[in-house]
Amino acid sequence: MCSLIVQLRVVALVLFGFACGALFPVKAASDDGVLVLGRISDNPQEHYEQLKPLLDYVVPRMADVGIREGHILMAKDAHQMASYLRRGRVDWVTETAASAVLLQERAGAEPILLTERDGTSYYHSVFFARRDSGIRSLGDLRGHNVAFQRPSSTSAYYVPAAELLTRGMRLEILLAPTDGVASQEVGYLFARSELNISTWVHKRLVDAGVMSNLDWDNPRHMPPSFARDFVIIGKSEPYPRALELVRGDLDERVRQRLEQVLADAAADPDASEALLKFFKTTRFLPLDKQAGESLRRLATGIDRVRREVE
Repeated sequence: MCSLIVQLRVVALVLFGFACGALFPVKAASDDGVLVLGRISDNPQEHYEQLKPLLDYVVPRMADVGIREGHILMAKDAHQMASYLRRGRVDWVTETAASAVLLQERAGAEPILLTERDGTSYYHSVFFARRDSGIRSLGDLRGHNVAFQRPSSTSAYYVPAAELLTRGMRLEILLAPTDGVASQEVGYLFARSELNISTWVHKRLVDAGVMSNLDWDNPRHMPPSFARDFVIIGKSEPYPRALELVRGDLDERVRQRLEQVLADAAADPDASEALLKFFKTTRFLPLDKQAGESLRRLATGIDRVRREVE
């Protein structure tokens, strides 16, 4: 009973911080030796359980640079997380590539490592349509509609939207799948989940869909009975699966030690369970030339989507 009460108090504290932001009593690494790990989240309770084990692993290994405690602070969106970073309330953030680019732009966050999840450090977006739709290429999408996932998605919004804009297409948001689409435009809707995307295309509610190649290969998101009726009509360039970032003014000693601890974690048996819970992370990798070029390309695409679509 006592254990349950403690767990409920922890969850309540996380939810309170998520909802109230400025009232959450968290200090960053420059204050009293506390390291604060941040995450943009629409499910604070689940993400807390995924983040906490790795934070608990990292903190004692940073005692030599003054770190004695670890806290978690979640934000509802990139705007709120950028504010936390600018105000020094978050030190370390784990995010997808698009969110990382937005936090770089808005708050001066700096990527320090690539995050390899389930053995994959890069992935790409896959466009698909029904085999009997007559749509065989991205150019064929003019005058049709497409299902994205959600406005914050890297693989199922920012990357594919930028790809279509690069090909000279104009994107217009639709209120419903039945809305008409002009012959030179591509209409789009947000389906909220990968399974919804594949279902909408299969049921002919929309003409095409897009998701990551990892979701395409996942039968929970792309049922084999659906996939048999689909054809891939386009793919994007690869981009990082996820990244670890720090605020730009983080103490250099703390930054270097955090990077070292994370980079060494994959070789430490004591870190295996924490890494698994941390979004099935298999290892943290140095930022390479491919990552830099991919992030610059993604930043250009996101900027265009925000100017021409949003």
